[in-house]
Amino acid sequence: MKRKLHLLFFCFAIGNFLFSQTPQLTENSKVSLLTCAAGDELYYAFGHSAFRVQDSSLGIDVVYNYGTFDFNQPNFYLNFTKGRMIYSLSRRSFEAFLYEYELEKRWVKEQILDLSIQQRNQLLAFFEENYLPENRDYLYDPLLNNCSSITGDILKEQFGEAIVFDGSYLEKQYTFRQLVRQFMDVNTWSMFGIDLAFGSPVDRKATVQEHMFLPYYAMEQLRHTTLNGKPLVKRERTILDYSEHTQKSFFPLSPLFWFLMFLAFTAVITYFDHKHKTRSRWLDFSLLFITGLAGTFLFLLWVAADHTSTPYNFNILWAFPTNAIVAFALVFQDKIPQWAPKYLWAALGLMGIVLLLWIIKIQIFSPVLIPLLLTMAIRYLYIIRYSKL
Repeated sequence: MKRKLHLLFFCFAIGNFLFSQTPQLTENSKVSLLTCAAGDELYYAFGHSAFRVQDSSLGIDVVYNYGTFDFNQPNFYLNFTKGRMIYSLSRRSFEAFLYEYELEKRWVKEQILDLSIQQRNQLLAFFEENYLPENRDYLYDPLLNNCSSITGDILKEQFGEAIVFDGSYLEKQYTFRQLVRQFMDVNTWSMFGIDLAFGSPVDRKATVQEHMFLPYYAMEQLRHTTLNGKPLVKRERTILDYSEHTQKSFFPLSPLFWFLMFLAFTAVITYFDHKHKTRSRWLDFSLLFITGLAGTFLFLLWVAADHTSTPYNFNILWAFPTNAIVAFALVFQDKIPQWAPKYLWAALGLMGIVLLLWIIKIQIFSPVLIPLLLTMAIRYLYIIRYSKL
């Protein structure tokens, strides 16, 4: 154990010595982009990108990773919700970086860039400047400023108009929502939550460079990128060769299954309510209160957070925030208030607008919502009818 600790300390000390000032790379150096496979956790679901700098003459082999975050940061989850998530550039040995992917059995591919010695040193100087404590933190955005999108930004910043991203390889330019759905099953709770939180801005088409927010697209884009008219990628190789991780969905645990069950349950309860000329107030309260809470949260993501992907979220038309207040008005009174039918007709009208916005593609909603919207419509119509008894 002591020998291992001494060895780790020695490696750390040597690394700091080598980078106490930015070294000048030799002709034996290489700069490459590493692309790592998607994993099982949500924050690994889209893969990962990082830069590698190696020079056998200087004994350098390090990875510059813009995807580093710390769960122990103060107010981590609150900052994530507010869209004020701080990510950092980290620098570690290639061996240490690779170890994590070997454990998780995720493939890693490398694209060595065709750069002159001056360009390689230019990039190394940039990474080292970025790695300074006062520069390494940045405001993370899952779609516009992440570990993968920053790849294109760095290349453009360093080489300007000499870098050309050719998008002819794309079958079409996808929207951000379509791109995310390529990597996640729509009928999962994770994707349902993402669809719920995303507003209409993510339903615009991403530019060619914006597709690079996904590591797989960044890797493919580099294959179709030129620097001064020549291919940017000199050669590729697979460092770790594992099978792609596939999502294993179990339908009885999916949101669609539970929303269908809730629809059937509501239909049965409504039938017996109609037969006995009564009203299940607990059901109405639950439906209105939960949708009201959801709508309030979505509204706050719209107006009080810094996310670029959550404004103008028309999910609040069916998850209307005032539902939470109306829920209490309906549960504590035997008789339906006179204003309630008008409110519910308006709520049904807003749900109709949701369908219209969906059809004309102002915002694309999760198809998993359909049973839930039907559940709400059944109950709203019954309350309106019951108010006339």
